[in-house]
Amino acid sequence: MNLRRDVFQALADPTRRAILLLVASQAMTAGAIAANFDTARPTVSKHLQILTECELLKQEQSGREIHYHINAQAMKEVAEFIEPFRQMWDDRFNKLESVMKNYKSKK
Repeated sequence: MNLRRDVFQALADPTRRAILLLVASQAMTAGAIAANFDTARPTVSKHLQILTECELLKQEQSGREIHYHINAQAMKEVAEFIEPFRQMWDDRFNKLESVMKNYKSKK
């Protein structure tokens, strides 16, 4: 993964997460993506630039248009990094649930 921009900082923004969800199912042009938001097109373009720089999105030229699509490999790397943390929190919540059940049954 290219580290020119911080992937997690890019993912922290709700608009960028929404863009990723939009293009996850199909490639889209910047205009088609921007049509889904109540912000100015240059703002959406900046989000697309950030997502492209950290390689979460790829650009593909088709005639005069540029289509953005998800970079599945980069998203996989992010998911693999996060997985141990998800497991840790699942374990902690399961332990808490067990403690709460024991507490309730003793009342």
